[in-house]
Amino acid sequence: MLEAFTLATILCGFFAIIFKQNLVMKVFAMDVMSTGVIAYYVLIAARGGLVTPIAGNAKNNALYADPVPQSVILTAIVIGFSIQALMLVGAMKLAKDHPTLDTREIEQENS
Repeated sequence: MLEAFTLATILCGFFAIIFKQNLVMKVFAMDVMSTGVIAYYVLIAARGGLVTPIAGNAKNNALYADPVPQSVILTAIVIGFSIQALMLVGAMKLAKDHPTLDTREIEQENS
């Protein structure tokens, strides 16, 4: 069930990127899609019966969760935030040069 929700989030972001014409909406749709991908990765990495690899939780014959997916997700969140900020700066630059953020009108002006 959770897999279906994360897939729906990814698809909502993907289709919003394709069908929305406003640049700011495209940036936020890309953020929604990124959030869905991160949620799906966390869902796959989180399995029942695993213990976090912290010294206080040490048990004999315990199955430890792999810390690599956690570090990859943290890195993906930071990179996604910086890419979103960069895209918003680009949208601000386009808004300064053109009176609109509609992609069709910007493409017509540049043709």
